[in-house]
Amino acid sequence: MLTLSDVMWEPDIDWRKDAACAGVDSDVFFPGLEDPAASERAKVICAACPVQEACLQYALSTNQAAGVWGGLDANERRRLRRRLRDRERRKAS
Repeated sequence: MLTLSDVMWEPDIDWRKDAACAGVDSDVFFPGLEDPAASERAKVICAACPVQEACLQYALSTNQAAGVWGGLDANERRRLRRRLRDRERRKAS
């Protein structure tokens, strides 16, 4: 299970060479609108990606504010970060 401390790591981009999105037009991953329908094609590519988790960790640790990273769009990443932060707070109390 992903924790907030898992996303606080020194970014390593070696995983990119194995990404399923390598060579795909970046417009697919950065659609003009941040809505679920605009992001679906990217999410399908991400679902079969062997480095999906590393990509998501990179996006979270570097606060990527736009696009689809690790199969999640910007709104989904914000919600995930909030859930991880809340879980860490509950553990601490």
